[in-house]
Amino acid sequence: MPPPAWRLITSPAAEVAIVHVLVTGGAGFIGSHLADELLTRGHVVHALDDLSTGAMANIRDLRGRSGFSYTIDSCHDNRLVAELVDDADYIFHLAAAVGVQLIVDSPVRTLETNVHCTEIVLSQANKKHKPVFVASTSEVYGKSSSIPFAEDGDIVMGATTRSRWAYACSKALDEFLAIAYHRERQLPVVIGRLFNTVGPRQTGRYGMVVPTFVRQALANQPITVYGSGQQQRCFCHVRDVVRALADLAMRDNLYGQVFNIGSTEEISIGQLAERIRKATQSESEVVLVPYNEAYGEGFEDMRRRVPNIDKINAAIGWKPTACLDEIIADVIQHQTTREQAGSISDSDAIPRNGGSARSERPRLA
Repeated sequence: MPPPAWRLITSPAAEVAIVHVLVTGGAGFIGSHLADELLTRGHVVHALDDLSTGAMANIRDLRGRSGFSYTIDSCHDNRLVAELVDDADYIFHLAAAVGVQLIVDSPVRTLETNVHCTEIVLSQANKKHKPVFVASTSEVYGKSSSIPFAEDGDIVMGATTRSRWAYACSKALDEFLAIAYHRERQLPVVIGRLFNTVGPRQTGRYGMVVPTFVRQALANQPITVYGSGQQQRCFCHVRDVVRALADLAMRDNLYGQVFNIGSTEEISIGQLAERIRKATQSESEVVLVPYNEAYGEGFEDMRRRVPNIDKINAAIGWKPTACLDEIIADVIQHQTTREQAGSISDSDAIPRNGGSARSERPRLA
């Protein structure tokens, strides 16, 4: 049976009433925007994040809002996750190791974080039959050439000897595990495969291409394009993505399904660099850097990555609203504002006692 805070849906158009939401990875780029979206919709939100790739700066403006609270700790803490899941009506599981650079440099951390944390969240959610959204990635399509990628299409992975594919395999395993919980134990689960999400608060620290190009262009530094620059990608504004996540959570007729979430507006990375250079009126030159210099020998990349979004459009009527030029403009404005205000440090994060810190969390009656 669903938790008492939920009401059953009687038609595909009906919505679920959520009271308290747990967002793992809630201080991350997407997680903080999702928390903002959920608060705006009137939900109570608790963010769990260990700040390994998230930042207190991302939730700085949320900390004073009614209904928001947070815990600085890890999803690896089984007891903590159990406690937070117990308080929640719905769980968005976004906590993960992300970014190509991090994945190549730290494959052990990638695998342990993605697989073990998802296992803990699903296990604890299953004990109380709490609905879960699991964030996956377009990376699971691997080297597939069936463009555009459809949710029921085959996945084509590279060799296990190449760490490039560790992230893709770990997220595919997350999906298998989530679907297994749904089929065998009837856990309410929805999976979203996110394609290149971009917007304010995203950092280029772990290889994210748009904020990296914008930072380099604003500083009139060389804009470094890895590979030939002919690889093509689609970029979706984070506000469109979190709208999709929140809307998917409102429906209980979508459990056990996988949805692509992304834009279909395609551009080559070389063209992206030129467009950002023009938008910033930068004097930077665009420099091609071979993959083996950037990531080491044997690195592989995909030529194209384009989602088929017919399924999510049919399910909830979702499609992106922001074009690429608007996305670029928002990232430029965000980074310009940060530079004018001076670099923002996370040194004012809540003091950590043994790696854990908590604020007061509202309890539900």
